[in-house]
Amino acid sequence: MRRRRTGHPLPRRAGVTALALAAMLGATALVPPKPAAAREESLTGLVNPFIGTQNEGNTFPGAAVPFGMVQLSPDTGHNTGYDYKDGHIRGFSTIHLSGVGCRIGGDLPVLPTTGDVAQTDNARYAAAFSHRDESARPGYYRVRMSSYGGITAELTATAHTGRQRYTFPATQKANVLFNTGQSLHKTVSTKAEIVDNRTVRTTITGRGFCQDTRPYTVYTLTRFDRPFAAYGTWNGDRVTAGTRASSSAARNGAWVRFDTTRDRAVEATTAVSYVDAAGAEHNLRAEERGFDRTAAAAQEAWERRLRDVAVQGGSRTLRRTFYSSLYRSFLAPNVGSDVDGRYTGWDQRIHRAEGFTYYQNWSLWDTYRTQAQLLSLLAPREARDMALSVLRIDAEGGWLPKWGYGTVETNIMTGDPVTPYLTNAFQHGLLKGHEEEAYRILKKNADGVPPADSPAVGREGNVAYARDGWVPYDPDRPKRKPGDSDLQEGASATLEYALADGALATMAHALGHRADADRYAARSRNYRKLYDPSTGFFRPRDASGAFTGSADPARSPGFHEGTAWQYQWLVPQDLPGLVRLLGGREAANRRLDSFFAYDRLLRDPERTAREVWVNGPYDYYNADKYNPQNEPDLIAPYTYLSTGRPWQTTDVVHAALTLFTDTPTGMTGNDDLGTMSAWMVLSAIGVYPVQPGTDVWGLTTPVFDRVELRLDRRWYPRGRFTVSAPGTSDTERYVQTVRLDDRPYDQTYLTTEAIRRGERLDFGVGREPSGWGTGSRAGAPAIG
Repeated sequence: MRRRRTGHPLPRRAGVTALALAAMLGATALVPPKPAAAREESLTGLVNPFIGTQNEGNTFPGAAVPFGMVQLSPDTGHNTGYDYKDGHIRGFSTIHLSGVGCRIGGDLPVLPTTGDVAQTDNARYAAAFSHRDESARPGYYRVRMSSYGGITAELTATAHTGRQRYTFPATQKANVLFNTGQSLHKTVSTKAEIVDNRTVRTTITGRGFCQDTRPYTVYTLTRFDRPFAAYGTWNGDRVTAGTRASSSAARNGAWVRFDTTRDRAVEATTAVSYVDAAGAEHNLRAEERGFDRTAAAAQEAWERRLRDVAVQGGSRTLRRTFYSSLYRSFLAPNVGSDVDGRYTGWDQRIHRAEGFTYYQNWSLWDTYRTQAQLLSLLAPREARDMALSVLRIDAEGGWLPKWGYGTVETNIMTGDPVTPYLTNAFQHGLLKGHEEEAYRILKKNADGVPPADSPAVGREGNVAYARDGWVPYDPDRPKRKPGDSDLQEGASATLEYALADGALATMAHALGHRADADRYAARSRNYRKLYDPSTGFFRPRDASGAFTGSADPARSPGFHEGTAWQYQWLVPQDLPGLVRLLGGREAANRRLDSFFAYDRLLRDPERTAREVWVNGPYDYYNADKYNPQNEPDLIAPYTYLSTGRPWQTTDVVHAALTLFTDTPTGMTGNDDLGTMSAWMVLSAIGVYPVQPGTDVWGLTTPVFDRVELRLDRRWYPRGRFTVSAPGTSDTERYVQTVRLDDRPYDQTYLTTEAIRRGERLDFGVGREPSGWGTGSRAGAPAIG
């Protein structure tokens, strides 16, 4: 069993006074200057960027603006960047992804030092620090390192630049080291160049994310606020003073030196471009400003973003946990185009985004389940540009992405996540003017396989799936392209394909493609072809149709990062059909109760969550219980909404919410670019996307008395949607009544159109379950 985490669970919810909140915020040390017009309550002050930096949450504490290309943060030696348990900083690098499970980014780790430059391996010249001397808030990070006589580093950011301020001891040998050869990813080639007495230019080409990928290139330009006193480069272990350039496929870099005997502060701005060196220079000129102005602007950008959700009620810990989750939900995808609109497409050519911002970094297997829907509600302008960027990937690269990093496909994970991602954008009105274009591309993806010369694998099992109705499980099949193979995870790939087909059926129907809609709706029932009546569970089938692998559903192969127990609920497109397949409501509920250890949960929800459900951040297999740390199970607690027991959804969801705390260990599993954070936000609000790729939201008891969503009137004409649950608490948690705009509402789900047209969703709560939502037609209907 996984060792129980430290830190405080979500407590019983009580009000927090403005005075107490102000006192709490005042206790946060080492923050940048506040804007002149600071508000009485700062929501950025409620955010703890250190949540998830321990126990493999793989978040980062450094500086970024919402969806920024640059995410400037310290690296301590962990494979994805920063780990709270570490005590040395190897450098502050420009590119990070929040919560990924494999090493990527970490480009250009920069570290201030003093004395002679003798070491070139950042594991050896790393600087010691203590968390007592470290602080962070959205858009700002600060640490005092005890090595090298004591150096304070401060970081802030704009969309395309990272701003650094280093305060050195009084010395004639204050150095800044640019380590081009030691990114988090595999380095292919690098170059460092001293351009003039204030400027350093680098080019870094790398590859790899979980497995090998095509190479991609990052260009940087760093400009200091004053001239160097000296400079040099290194190649391997050899350090040479006075040289201006170094290039290598191995370890290399450059260093610059300042005299800080009188003026101890050194500021620098590093601009990034995925296009070329000129792009980095344009980005720097457009966004270079003083450190304090940059920090204030970054804080204000986050304050505006967080204020789109206003909550009332809840303890201080709950509010900090909630707003920290909301913060992480807005860290990705990331701007991929330069200030002039140029970007590198997946054909590795330079293009220009006209009328939209181009985005990159697509953790679609994760984000299509939660974060995509949250952004569609709270950031529809950016979500629209993100969806258009995905269409550009097909137009320029020849196929839709599966898991894209920067300018390349990684093919990590399985199934067809891009379909529900884009159909979700369609359902929210984000593809206006591009509906038929998107549908044509999605149809090509759903019915075909990428050509052999394409780097994409797409729906690798589509030939057999279209013919037989399942992806054959073939664990020994050689991989033809880098990445994961659907054929090695045939059971889960079949379920993911069927889910995607259901989402595409809704889009086809809305656009009037009736024959296609019927065909995709029929294919969305292919999950039934995996059902083995002898075990009562889904099982992989081989090419001949025979069930294969262990008959034990806790050990069945062919399920990507999960078991048959966990994947049995991944049929959101047809939960009524799944319930019938399992033997009806009572049989399904008995299985759900076993899956969630429900009797034990009622006695001790927090302990059940931590000791029964959670087995370790990467322990996906050999389990018959709910795994709240990974994506296949995210919708599972909401299955009770379709089995006549909506109060049990509340019990399970509220128990799972105790896994989120305001401490470094307060993340459940990898955050995966905001996926788990968005789960927390939506579940806390009480409106959760139970049918990915469609317009269906499940309902459960909110954890706040009131939540006001401030919505963009271009997509949501009323401009706001309020969810209330007066008196909600650990004991008063069961839904008694629901009213939608003052009208009684008995269904356990809403549609996006209801949110668009409505203004209020009011929950009445009590101590005991009620008859609300228990009717045979209260749950979300099947697609088709």
